[in-house]
Amino acid sequence: MKRAQIPSVKEPVGLLRQDGKRPDGTTILPWSRGKSLAWDVTVSDTYAVVHVSNTAMETGAAASLAATNKTNKYSLLSETHIFTPVAIETVGTWHHQSVELVQDLGRRATIITGDSRETTYLFQQLSVALQKGNAVSFQNTFTAG
Repeated sequence: MKRAQIPSVKEPVGLLRQDGKRPDGTTILPWSRGKSLAWDVTVSDTYAVVHVSNTAMETGAAASLAATNKTNKYSLLSETHIFTPVAIETVGTWHHQSVELVQDLGRRATIITGDSRETTYLFQQLSVALQKGNAVSFQNTFTAG
């Protein structure tokens, strides 16, 4: 968001749900159709017991389920915000709404910087962050001995 010069807030205080949960972020200014963008990120384990039968049959099944769950969770925000779930699987499969958001951010950053590779850079940065998270999760499965 910073690179595209889009003012945003992490975990906005004013967007609480009845259960006290809030999305990961929101834009301060309107994103589209006069509404601000709100997003919430989730990374689903592709090989988790609850997902493996579906992910074995359909690529991105865990990300799709996670995106649906996030959309339902924040459904009340649709009156005031455009909500976009950012759902990614541990093996790197992205939900289509997540891809579209990153592409849109990349386009907006390109307008600011003039560098047509902004979208590629953003996908690379997010992919590296995912791999770092995977490495930490994997490392934490070992017990000190």
